[in-house]
Amino acid sequence: MMPLNVAQPGEENIIRKIGGSPEVKQHLADLGFVVGGTVTLLSVLGGNVIVNVKESRVALDADMARRIMI
Repeated sequence: MMPLNVAQPGEENIIRKIGGSPEVKQHLADLGFVVGGTVTLLSVLGGNVIVNVKESRVALDADMARRIMI
């Protein structure tokens, strides 16, 4: 497993684990980040990422991206 922010742009990955407090996990779930779901990294800039999840583009800061393990 590795954090989302170190994946290669353009590759589709399966979410294996989501870390953080219950509130953070719920916030990420509300955005579409669920264990077993797929996420495609579109771009990385300074650790911040833009991803495609459930047919939506979502921007995450580096701290949130590190909580999502693929």
